[in-house]
Formats: sequence, structure tokens, C-alpha cells
Amino acid sequence: MESNGLESIRNVVLLSHSGAGKTSLSEAILVTAGEITRLGKVDTGTTTSDYDPDEIKRKISINLTLLPSKWQETKINLVDTPGYSDFIGEVRAAVRIGEGAIIVVSAAAGVEVGTEQMWTYSEKAGLSRLIFINKMDRENANFYRTVSEIQEKFGSKCLPLSLPIGAHNDFQGVVDLLTMKAFVASPAKETEIPSSLSESVSSFREKLVEAIAEIDDALLEKYLGGEELELSELTAGLRKAITNGKVVPILAGSALQNIGISLLLDAINSYLPSPKEREVVTAGDSATPGVEPSRQAPLAALVFKTSADPYVGKLTYFRVYTGIITSNSQVLNTTRGETERIGQLFVLKGKTQESVSQIGAGDIGAVAKLGLTSTGDTLTSQTEPMKIAPATFPQPIFSMAVHPKTKADLDKLGMALSRLTEEDPTLQVRREADTNETILSGIGDTQLEVAAEKILRKFGVGVSLKTPKVPYKETITMPTKAEYKHKKQTGGHGQYGHVLLELEPLPRGSGLEFVEKIKGGTIPKNYIPAVEKGVNEAAKEGSLTGSPVVDIKVVVYDGSFHPVDSSEICFKIAGAQALKKGLSTGNSILLEPMMNIRVMAPEDFTGDIIGDLNTKRAHVLGMNPEDGNNVIEAKVPLPEILRYAIDLKSITQGRGSYTTEFSHYEEVPTQITQKLITERQAEKD
Repeated sequence: MESNGLESIRNVVLLSHSGAGKTSLSEAILVTAGEITRLGKVDTGTTTSDYDPDEIKRKISINLTLLPSKWQETKINLVDTPGYSDFIGEVRAAVRIGEGAIIVVSAAAGVEVGTEQMWTYSEKAGLSRLIFINKMDRENANFYRTVSEIQEKFGSKCLPLSLPIGAHNDFQGVVDLLTMKAFVASPAKETEIPSSLSESVSSFREKLVEAIAEIDDALLEKYLGGEELELSELTAGLRKAITNGKVVPILAGSALQNIGISLLLDAINSYLPSPKEREVVTAGDSATPGVEPSRQAPLAALVFKTSADPYVGKLTYFRVYTGIITSNSQVLNTTRGETERIGQLFVLKGKTQESVSQIGAGDIGAVAKLGLTSTGDTLTSQTEPMKIAPATFPQPIFSMAVHPKTKADLDKLGMALSRLTEEDPTLQVRREADTNETILSGIGDTQLEVAAEKILRKFGVGVSLKTPKVPYKETITMPTKAEYKHKKQTGGHGQYGHVLLELEPLPRGSGLEFVEKIKGGTIPKNYIPAVEKGVNEAAKEGSLTGSPVVDIKVVVYDGSFHPVDSSEICFKIAGAQALKKGLSTGNSILLEPMMNIRVMAPEDFTGDIIGDLNTKRAHVLGMNPEDGNNVIEAKVPLPEILRYAIDLKSITQGRGSYTTEFSHYEEVPTQITQKLITERQAEKD
């Protein structure tokens, strides 16, 4: 695609609750703009945007997709995003690189949870917004009810810019309230405004004109003086009002019928800001805050996404903020302090890649096979380096244990998981030493299921996902003593090792302490390390559930040896067995990790959340209002919240969120301990 100046680019993010029709709308935009010849459908997996096999299979968007098009000499970089909350990382990345957003609302479903979330994300990012009420052809579609819901949730600044002509099966077209023109059918044909709509058109137009007039003193004076405002004045005023966030226009249409789309494209072109109208947001440690976007300035580009492409390898997506990036050039990665060679540049449209020689400020592109660069990095000129503030991603809250299906899968698992987390910053991998499991964490269960499928499809590694084992610990509650004599006679040299141990409970978090108090050389000094080794190894597996033993002091205070038959291995065995005997007489208990949990949700759900936490053995510490939500703080055992991401979503209809951090270990109630012992015995049998 040919080069465009900053003024003639619009970077626009499509946002909505899942199922409102973003992907269908992106298809309609591409058809109307002449980029494709026919509408693809989500149900048949034929859309330009949802081309990934996982998206086609599940019939939902999983990845952000770049969809550039041309409309009236303006290049529109449309970014389609997932509506499903598990893939919020893709939304955060897209919002970071846009100047404008289209929030899609279903005329049948109205304002949904995801609508509110996307409104919040776009507002915090300072994006200028349009609202598109989609699915006007659906049964139960009600434009005016949906407008009322929008205004109730987001304020009176949300005002119709177009009105629908008809609804459901009788949906025919739209009326543009500024130009006072009506358009029906697809492709759009101008027609007379239906007389049945004249009163509504007049009323809604008056509200819109009044809101535009209030943005400018000269316009307001003219308006209050009873003068008619010119169309050019209204257009310029509306653009200013949208850019300042004073007005959010609402448009009507149907993506599947391709009605109202040309008016939406006109609105993007006329009213949403260009990259030139927003300063470059630099990182906190940058020496160049408030940079003006310009193609004449040194290069600065932000990497906002990384993907593993089966054909070209690693594909790096970037947005250029200043300067020009060219193929076959050297750039500095200021995040890592290393240079990278830029190979062939691409402009992406869905899965198609168009080779280009350069990409200038304001525009979006991709490059293959960068070695060091990851999501969030800044690429700049080597002479004038700077850092651009990256997108912020939510911390993972839902975890599963990843089990390779074969030995060959185990060998390749580490590489596959590394590539996967590079693609998606909301995924994290760690090794849980106590349970010997590889833990994959993300936003929700669907995201992890997709990740497992992607590991198999992209990297040929078969895995199964299981609920993680809880890293229980064991300890004792009373001092005890234990003695073990290891003695064997087998013909030549025998085996002899004899130790006496004292076991004493320690405060929580103390770990395992080994102390030597041998008097009179009953055990030679050179055998003491072997005793300690035996104790440490035996402590890895307690007497109740085989969990590690902690918070005890082990004192070796006596024993005996044989000048011929004793050896290090004999004292190691004796130390291990003595500890096991001591654990069985020291009133062993099971400990579970306790977590600090912070749950954020609208106040209406507080009672249900607390009720649910109480069933999870939680101790609620307090509640505080914060940013329009109620924040509930509690301590809760980890085993009770392994699937809390799913539970909270159900309780709050997706409106709640939470964070956790480890607090300490506490004793497991007796009945639960007994259940866990029984379960382990059944596993061994």
C-alpha cells in the first residue's frame, strides 16, 4: 500500500463484548472500502480477520488483526480485537497503538459487561470514540432502548449521529443527522427521509447541534442567537468535540446487511484524530517527553505484538511514532541496548503480507526474524535513542499444570512454552519445585486451552492440562526423640550406623534446621554430614501426604559406630530413618499455603462474593470503595481458589477481578487432612 502522510492515517481499534459483531463489521468495512469483494462469515470461518485455526474452530476472535483500507484518500488501519475477556492482552496491545476506537454494541443485547470494560480501557487510553449499534436487522433489535442504556452507563455526551430506518426484518437504512440525508440498501443509495421519522430526526439533531455548539464560544453565540450553523461549522465542531472527548457519536447499522457502513467510514475519516494530533507517550525514564509525531524526526517505533508464523518464523508487529523505518537497515533496541537488523518489511491485512520498502510515522507494519526484540520494546535510530511507553498487561490469575504426553514432547516442551509466552505477555510459565510440575498461568481457562492447542499445532508438542497440585508442607507440633540403628551383616564387611535425634517444632517460615550436639565422639565428625544429608533427603517426603517437611529443628545428639562396618551411606540411611520415626511420633500436621486475595467488583455483588469466600474457608479482613468498585480483602487457602477466576466470573457476570499473593502457611483442618491422606493412599495403591 502506498505511503500516507500523518494527516491521512487513522488508527482505529474495534472493541466490544464478545458476540456484538466486530469481526462481521470489519468484513463490511473492507467490502465497502473495496478491499475485498464479498463478505466473509464467522460461522463458516471465511472472514479476513479470524483466520487462525483456533478462531475458526471456536468462532471467536483470539488475536488482534490488522486490516488496512483506503477511504476518501485516508488510510484506515483498522485493528480487530477479541471480545472474550480471556484474551484481554490483545485488546490492551491494540488500544496502546490507536488514536480512535469504535465500540460496537448489539442492538438486541444492548450494553453488556464487555461493553463497559472496553469503554473503560479506551477512556483510560484517551482514545476518541464512536459507538456503532450493530445488528439492527436482528429480532429484538431496539435502537432507542440501546441508546438509553448507553447514555445511562456512559453519560449524556453519547449522542446519535445517525438514526435507523426501520428495524428487524424491516431495517432498510440510516439517516445522517448532520447532513440530513437518508441512505438505504447496500451499496448505499440516497433517498428521502421517511416522514414517520421527521419528528425523531428533528429532536435528535437539535440535541447534537446544541452539544457541538457548546464546544466553541463563537458557535454557541451564533446558535443562541437563532442563526443556522453551517454544515462545515458543524463538522469542524463535531471533530473538535470528539477529539476532546466531549461528544461520543452513536451510529446505527447492520454489518451482515452492509447497511450504515459507508456513513461509519465517513465518520472515521471526518471525525477521528490522525496520529499527528497526539503526542508520543514516552517511557518514564526517557529524556524526551512530549515528542511531536513527524516523519522528519529520528525513528521511534513501538513493538506491540509478536507471533510465531509457520511460514516466516517470528513476526514482529510495530507502530511507527516518529521517523521512517526502512527494509535492510540497522536500528537500536533501546529497551535491551542492542542493535537489530531490519530485514523485509510488511504491511499485514489479515493473514496476507504485502512487502514494502519503508513504513513512516503514524503507520503500522511488521518485520520477520528479529532475534532480540520482544513485545513492549522500542526500536529507534542509533543517533537519537528514546523509549516509548509500552502497553500494560494484566497479571495472570488462572493456572494449570502442563503435562507432556510423551518423552519426545517433554524434550520440546520448554522451547514451545518459551515461544508461547513471547507471543502472549499475559501468559507466564514457572516450575513448582515442591510438586515437580510446570505451571502455565494466564487470564482464564479458555486462554489456556487455546494455548495447549497452539502448542500442538505450531510446535508439534502434545500436552494435557491438569489442576495444579497444591504445594502442601508438613511439620510437627510437639518435641520428640527418635533412634535408628542400621545394622546388616553380609559375609565380608557389614553395615553399621546408629543415630539418636531430637525433633523440635519451629515458628512458621523457619524451614529445616540441622544441629550437631555429639559429645564424646559417639559418632565421628566425618559421618555427621552424611547424617544431615539423610535427614534432608527424608524431609522431602513427610509421613502424611509425602509433602516436604518444614519448620523443625533436628538435633543429632548421640549414636554409635563400628570401626570396620560403619560408612557414610550407613549414617545417611540411619539419619533418614530416624527422622521418619520421629515424624510419626511428633504429632505431624499438614500445612497449606494461605493467600492474600483482593477482589474488585461492583458493590451489588459484594454479598455474593463474601458468601462464596466464606464457603472457601476465607477470613474476610475488610472492604473499601475504590474507582467505583468495592474492594474486598481476605486471607484464603490456596486449594480453595485454584479455579477462582471461573467462579468470580460466574458470580459477577464477568465484572469482577482479583489479585493474589502468598501470605504464609497454616495448619490444614483435621477432616481435610484425613481426606488428603486417604486420597494419597489410594494413589499409591
